[in-house]
Amino acid sequence: MMPVEILIIGGGPAGLCAAIQAAEMGSKVLVVDRNNSLGGQLVKQTHMFFGSEKQYASTRGFDIAELLLDKIDKMDNVEVMKSTTVLGIFEDGVVTLENNGKYIKIKPKATIVSTGASEKNLAFPNNDLPGVYGAGAVQTLMNEYGVKPGNNVLMIGAGNIGLIVSYQLMQAGVKVEAIVEAAPTIGGYLVHASKVRRMGVPIYTGYSIKEAHGKDSLEKAIIWQLDEKWNGIPGTEKELDVDVICISVGLSPLSELLWQAGCQMKYIHEFGGFVPARDENLQTSVKGIFVAGDVAGVEEASSAMVEGYIAGMSAASYLGYKLYNMQEVKDDLMQQLNSLRHGPVGEKIRNGITSLMIDNEAAASIDAFK
Repeated sequence: MMPVEILIIGGGPAGLCAAIQAAEMGSKVLVVDRNNSLGGQLVKQTHMFFGSEKQYASTRGFDIAELLLDKIDKMDNVEVMKSTTVLGIFEDGVVTLENNGKYIKIKPKATIVSTGASEKNLAFPNNDLPGVYGAGAVQTLMNEYGVKPGNNVLMIGAGNIGLIVSYQLMQAGVKVEAIVEAAPTIGGYLVHASKVRRMGVPIYTGYSIKEAHGKDSLEKAIIWQLDEKWNGIPGTEKELDVDVICISVGLSPLSELLWQAGCQMKYIHEFGGFVPARDENLQTSVKGIFVAGDVAGVEEASSAMVEGYIAGMSAASYLGYKLYNMQEVKDDLMQQLNSLRHGPVGEKIRNGITSLMIDNEAAASIDAFK
């Protein structure tokens, strides 16, 4: 069985920052990712980040990934396993992996789960036609492989991802026919919405897709207005000639491993679904298991990176590694999170966090079971 001090599951923004922080404190770290390259969502993001200089403001996502990976490459106490799937976290602390057909068992002293989130889908007639994509798939095609997904796009969802991907599509020479948002207001930052509106793209709030049409692939989409009960209103239909429907209706935390590990889970609407209860150090109800990033609650990549640093510090501290100014560093990281979570959107996140305090009685019963 392979001995490991700190196992980090997921090499996206949260996982990379967790690895850097834990390694800088002296611990030995193993980063495992199912993809053949690290960086997660950062490698798809061509826009410049908000936040402060500490969160790489005014730097493009793929450049941030390179900066983080350069740091890790220079660390002798960080090992990386790519193209590796974590199969399970078991009650005796054993974690099993699959790498190139090999079954591997490890027993880490601490684990940070930073598995991210998956895209939510949307049910409508003919949603399985070729040409219907998730926003993440469109970003992957364009920004990683340089492939245009089509020529005329209907974007469903006016959150930050929908608005940003719409702008990236137009930068690639793709026409965005419209953006529809079922809610009565735009969910993303107005700065993103203003950019696409200035380029002539209509944004229909209170609208959704009714159905898609096409023989062998997508040829057109029908959208319609919604009433106060979110039902379509007959007679309000609009027909759009599009060969791509891009769905951006939110993310769901990829929390299966946390369920299996026995972590206390809570459904938090603001965080996209079931997320683990945790303490201020991002430790779950199972001692030695920490979380960071979208699996802990869907937010922006900047917040995921800050949470990664906190989780890395907490896991290393759990094993006895210390910084002379650890409390000062932690306070600064918490202040960064608070700053990123300000405003109306941040209020939803703050409200969700208040519901995630660990149930001490439940945690005690889990520890007794182990």
